Amino acid sequence: MDKTDWQLVKRRTADAEGAVFVSPDGRRYRRTGGAALRQEAAFQQKVAALDYPVARVLAQGEQDGGGFFVEEESLGPRSLHEMAVADGGQELPDAVVDQLAQVSARLVYAQAQHPAGADPGALHRWVEQAGWTHNVFAENPDFDTPRTHAVLQRVRDELAAQRLVWGHLDYGLPNVLPDGVIDWQHHGVVPLGYDVALALEVIPFKGGAKGYTASPAQRERYLAALDSAALAADAEPVSAHRGAFLVVKSLFFLALMRPADPTRLDKHQKWQYRRHLFLKGLEQYERTGDVDTVLFPTLDQFAVGPGGSDGP
Repeated sequence: MDKTDWQLVKRRTADAEGAVFVSPDGRRYRRTGGAALRQEAAFQQKVAALDYPVARVLAQGEQDGGGFFVEEESLGPRSLHEMAVADGGQELPDAVVDQLAQVSARLVYAQAQHPAGADPGALHRWVEQAGWTHNVFAENPDFDTPRTHAVLQRVRDELAAQRLVWGHLDYGLPNVLPDGVIDWQHHGVVPLGYDVALALEVIPFKGGAKGYTASPAQRERYLAALDSAALAADAEPVSAHRGAFLVVKSLFFLALMRPADPTRLDKHQKWQYRRHLFLKGLEQYERTGDVDTVLFPTLDQFAVGPGGSDGP
């Protein structure tokens, strides 16, 4: 099929060049890019052979002076995020949570069945890669402190016995479709559970801008499905490490947030908001060994200041 038959879906995000196109029948996707996409395609082929819920790579090659493309089978017409937004309700539809649980359980089971066999320094590299710590500490030097590093060491100590697996690193409703997971550009070695356990926990980091929330009952039901899948693969339950995972994820959400333009007050406020959430998570983990994002304020509540609603 000639490339002009493909319709643009979106440009690639973050540090990935290229774009995503869909075939006229909506069943296949073409991803264009350079070296990063080549690595993504190779990784996706590898984990597909390990029964990960990913699309099968149908074709790949060089085109247009070195441009690389991957053609994939569709995993569904819309992401779970798009389905949730289309529903229009304040709370996630139970059907979306159940689909997420099914895909996530398949993923965590496949991950547990195929450990990455990483070396002793893998956890340290995971914290740096998943938390974008080099960028976070460069933009927030006041967080590059013995206190922060002591908490990160506590995280690594807690997860020292956790199985290390090949992971997504950017798992969430926007990258989950009814039949699998897309966008593996930031893949790497992760502790089992890091990808899937936080899919509903990260919603509050958007400050209320997602358009939906997950209820405590939905979160509990979702984590129970993950624990069941992990146990079926002779692995430890993943929900017990929610706090450790969220400490690292809160760093991820703080990366690339410091505005270059001091006049952009909206961006400055979002940066300060993410700093606030990182500190709240840090304090909770120090005190309890867990992080409960229900206690996080929304962006609007944070903007009100000390008089606004903010959990303890």
